[in-house]
Amino acid sequence: MSRPKQIHVNAFNMNCVGHIHHGLWTHPQDRSTEFNTLTYWTDLAKTLEKGFFDSLFIADVIGYYDVYQRGQNHGVDLTLREGIQLPVNNPWLVISAMAAVTEHLGFGVTATISAHHPYTFARDVTTLDHLSKGRIGWNIVTGYVDSGARGLGQEGLDEHDRRYDRADDFLELAYKLWEGSWEEGAVIADKARRIHALPEKVHPVVHNGPFYRSNAIHMSAPSPQRTPLLFQAGTSSRGLQFAGQHAEGVFIGATTPEAARKASRQLRQAAVEAGRRAEDIKIYAGMAVVTGDSQAEAQEKYADYLGHASAEGGLAHFSASTGMDFSQYDLDEPIPFGKSNAIQSATSAAQAQGLTTRRKLLEQFKLGSRYNTVVGDANQVADELSRWIDEGEIDGFNLTRIVVPQTWEDFAHSIVPELQNRGRYRTAYAAGSLRHKLFGQGDRLPANHTGAQWRDLQAASEVAA
Repeated sequence: MSRPKQIHVNAFNMNCVGHIHHGLWTHPQDRSTEFNTLTYWTDLAKTLEKGFFDSLFIADVIGYYDVYQRGQNHGVDLTLREGIQLPVNNPWLVISAMAAVTEHLGFGVTATISAHHPYTFARDVTTLDHLSKGRIGWNIVTGYVDSGARGLGQEGLDEHDRRYDRADDFLELAYKLWEGSWEEGAVIADKARRIHALPEKVHPVVHNGPFYRSNAIHMSAPSPQRTPLLFQAGTSSRGLQFAGQHAEGVFIGATTPEAARKASRQLRQAAVEAGRRAEDIKIYAGMAVVTGDSQAEAQEKYADYLGHASAEGGLAHFSASTGMDFSQYDLDEPIPFGKSNAIQSATSAAQAQGLTTRRKLLEQFKLGSRYNTVVGDANQVADELSRWIDEGEIDGFNLTRIVVPQTWEDFAHSIVPELQNRGRYRTAYAAGSLRHKLFGQGDRLPANHTGAQWRDLQAASEVAA
């Protein structure tokens, strides 16, 4: 009998009060209003490591949600009242504190391409990869809210596919810095000879791309992974192409195992078309779990959560995701979805689910979010998660928080032991970097990844020319 497929789990959070399940910050047991404190983050990291989570996956967005009720105070009234990802702090600045109190937990952190330059960003990531001993992942996003573009001095968002073109150029320069600027063995730290690094093994990166230019050496010596583990979300046509070339982990918003299977096969095919293997991408579906010692207890907890949720907050978030102000439609008026310049996969998913009126959307967001929610005792939840893994052909889940830290404590206390008993979940961490823990093939990018071509910087540059 074959061994059951292992289930990978990331905790999905954001450096703010209201992340996905809007309104739940008002629950008396929720600690998310403490997000400005280091103890909130270090306590969370220790909880997740005890539960053998792969990583803490931290979302971020540059800008704020001002699409819903756009005519009222520039569209930010509801966002501010409900705490819909505003205020929000920098996710990268809490990582070193969490790394200091853990040994194995990974950190998948979001950074928006348009808010950074590859040269300085490469140093930031290398620094954290050093401090965490190789536990850093980067969730690559191209931006999707106009407010962020305006805040950065731009007139508005670039066109959807052009944002991916920019991301390709950003990644190429970052790869050159991480993979090629410093050779192996460049740092010798020889005190007797007074040589810290060998000059002949450190090379300037000359890059003249369509969006970025650079002519300098990478400021930081290579970290354990060099290139961080690369995450991405987005299953538009252009997003699939980008994921196939770059991503090692992909977050999908599928609402059924069948939809997950379709997305999974498309992503793996995109990887193959980019010269990689289908198994070179780990695929995670968004999921929320409400559990208790019995089904009745879980349902009671779920009902309690519903009493604090904001369906309208979820709709406001979705308005920003799609770029459409849903407040302008009557409850049962058909919504004319069109091509979006924001998150195209969000628009496509709503249409596929038949969420074509405001009433239907509000019902979908009754827990403050459009995420899938599994409610039941440990056995029932384990059954459903296993079904998603097997039928959806995915690798794991981004487990969003409903109440912090109760959601993840319940999962670690009840669901993890049940999955372990079934042979579905690790009972100990493997040694090594985040990349090695997930793929078991070393700390560095595999040779078939597009970033690996820049390890021999001079040879790769000659081929590119």
